[in-house]
Amino acid sequence: MQITVQSIAVDEILPWRELYRQEMNCQIIHDSLHRRDGWTLPYSLAIDNEFAGYGSVVIAGPWKGKPTIFEWYVLPQFRFRTFDFFATLLSTSQAIAIETQSNDAFLTVMLHTFAQDIKTESILFHDQTTTTYTVPGAVFRPATADDSAAISAQQLDCDSDWLLEVDATIAATGGILYHYNRPYGDIYMAVAEPFRQRGLGAYVVQELKRICYEGGSVPAARCNPKNLASRKTLQRAGFSPCGCILHGLVAGL
Repeated sequence: MQITVQSIAVDEILPWRELYRQEMNCQIIHDSLHRRDGWTLPYSLAIDNEFAGYGSVVIAGPWKGKPTIFEWYVLPQFRFRTFDFFATLLSTSQAIAIETQSNDAFLTVMLHTFAQDIKTESILFHDQTTTTYTVPGAVFRPATADDSAAISAQQLDCDSDWLLEVDATIAATGGILYHYNRPYGDIYMAVAEPFRQRGLGAYVVQELKRICYEGGSVPAARCNPKNLASRKTLQRAGFSPCGCILHGLVAGL
């Protein structure tokens, strides 16, 4: 049974990406990469000329100069040749690294089989608990163009869609990113230095979760594994860790 791997267009893998999304059943951090022109190189997998799946390599942005396999799907009936498929993909694509989220069990196995120097880049969170925090004197509202100067003065993100005022002073900002696979929305926030360690971050995340759900989406989040403050804030707001972003170099390079 002969295995072949060849380069194909992004459009040709779209039906199979739907199967991949269904199997993942979670927020896919790198879902938008295929929509960025020139960022990815997809490859078809075949056995005796019968389509068996695909693998994708990202080659632009932070991965420029270090082609990295980041997405991988094999139809269930062909998974008895999983390792052979992946070894051929590595050889054909000349990828030097593998990146995955650990709740993608299929690609994570390939990472631990074919890579070395594996590192955790982010912790992923999904929502598990609804909180009911209140903050006296606080107003959570959409940010406007008129708020830009005050947001900048607090060294916060002027591109944020939402803000928290405490006693008429902007104390925090945040937003929801929707460029991941629907229905997931990725929550982010920041609290100004004078207002930290008062529980405001958890309140902002709580309110962003509410807005996400009201819009028909499912909130998710992530943070740097060394950012203890963010980890605690997300957990106080009802998020629970569900995975990690892992990166490793292809062994033998």
